[in-house]
Amino acid sequence: RVEEVIDLLALDQLRHRSLSELSAGEQQRVAIGSALTAQPRVLVLDEPTSALDPSAAEEVLAAIVRLVHDLGVTVLLAEHRLERVIQYADAVALVRGDGSVEYGPPAATLATSPVAPPIIALGRLAGWRPLPLSIRDARRVAAPLREQLREYSAGTRVVSARPRPIALRAAALSVQYGRVAAVDGVNLNLRGGELTALMGRNGSGKSSILWALQGSGTRSGGTVRLADGAEEGIDPASLAPAEAIRRIVLVPHSPSDLLYLDSVAAECSEADHATGATPGTTSALLERLWPGVPGVQHPRDLSEGQRLALVLAIQLAGSPGIVLLDEPTRGLDYAAKRRLGTVLAELTASGTAVLLSSHDVEFVASTANRVVVLADGEIITDGPAHAVLTATPGVSPQVSRILRPLDFLTVDEVREALRELEAPS
Repeated sequence: RVEEVIDLLALDQLRHRSLSELSAGEQQRVAIGSALTAQPRVLVLDEPTSALDPSAAEEVLAAIVRLVHDLGVTVLLAEHRLERVIQYADAVALVRGDGSVEYGPPAATLATSPVAPPIIALGRLAGWRPLPLSIRDARRVAAPLREQLREYSAGTRVVSARPRPIALRAAALSVQYGRVAAVDGVNLNLRGGELTALMGRNGSGKSSILWALQGSGTRSGGTVRLADGAEEGIDPASLAPAEAIRRIVLVPHSPSDLLYLDSVAAECSEADHATGATPGTTSALLERLWPGVPGVQHPRDLSEGQRLALVLAIQLAGSPGIVLLDEPTRGLDYAAKRRLGTVLAELTASGTAVLLSSHDVEFVASTANRVVVLADGEIITDGPAHAVLTATPGVSPQVSRILRPLDFLTVDEVREALRELEAPS
């Protein structure tokens, strides 16, 4: 059974690795494998692809589909990233805010659902009936829309003539864990007012880079310097905690690691005190990110998305110049992602440099100015988000794949293009 599961989930290269050495995504694949080894008749999965890169997610979902089709296993899967899973679903149970449940065929249920992936939102906008659930089906019905949009040049970005100031420089950065080179000689500059997305397969070194830049993580070689007017700058690792939280902060992929008090209100109050912020600053940020979180609630009793929102509010309370985020959309639904995107846009507009590591292609498409792609600890692509995401199939959002070769990333871009085309000249 173990051998079958290892082959099913492509875990052979991890066979002799310690669990503590695995990335979050690799650990998730192993956890799924451990459940499958028991050969259950019913498999219940809570966001099984949340920590996986697009390729690994496809592998896991393909394996789950084989279990359903070949072995008759019943799978109940809860997932916020519907764009990844909806094409495989035989039925959808839509749980509304009041606790009521609507159950039925995916296309019919999602036609009026407040929660919908980009492919469904694009289908609604274009008036496709029935709504397509896969990229292949969407491309088949999208020909008239592509023809209509050919007149519009999408993807045009207004580039400021004045270059943004550099907030952080990393040169020849290396991170070594035993014999494993997690980061190998990376050169990376972060600029104020720019949101940079760090993408790549699980285990490519994204989290290691974030921790090395922040100063708390392992750094085997190279230099990291904050821009402070001096030629050499300051190494974040040399900053005292009270100063670091005002200069450069990191929200890890396990945000609960930063929570240690017994209530949400206490965490918010402590963050205000530690950063010197006006009392109420952190709780106001939390309300924007996730409205209605009770102050008396224990942080450990919050949902994963609520804990992430709380930690993000805590880290932003000091208005740091550099914000590092490791998988910030895990556990977030589409509405919460939009709120997070709004906050990040305001941060960059104020001059903050944001670097986020993410497998969430759709979120990156809607928020990032720049995309850096890693492979085996090295940078293989670094460029404007629009250029990278449309040219790289492995990280292309749904709209780009449906409308290719046209240059669109999001449904909002398509909506704006149609509005301009329909406007009287």
